[in-house]
Amino acid sequence: MSCLGNLLWFIFGGFVGGLGWLLAGCLWCITIIGAPIGIQCFKFAAMSFFPFGKEIQYGGGTVSLVVNIIWILISGIPLALHHLAWGCLFCVTVIGIPFGMQHFKLAKLALMPFGASIV
Repeated sequence: MSCLGNLLWFIFGGFVGGLGWLLAGCLWCITIIGAPIGIQCFKFAAMSFFPFGKEIQYGGGTVSLVVNIIWILISGIPLALHHLAWGCLFCVTVIGIPFGMQHFKLAKLALMPFGASIV
């Protein structure tokens, strides 16, 4: 089921969501200081391309909190709003609810990506 869900996800919008993460990663990698943040964005781009069958565990410490605050102010809000809008749109129909839930999962990840790991 997750293979079919990932295929449909990628065709009907996952590609665009993943491109948002890739763009954010490329912009962060322009500077040496932002490169670790950009690399994390590339990891989550893969998650955004194919989210079914993957879970996110949140954790981290003080450094993750500080980087998450900087991330939210610069890149997190546009990505979270994108996923939130699509999640609401998909949840209008019964068939779209699983896709909407994936968008909500990615919206939370867009707000707090540091200290999170994909399982």
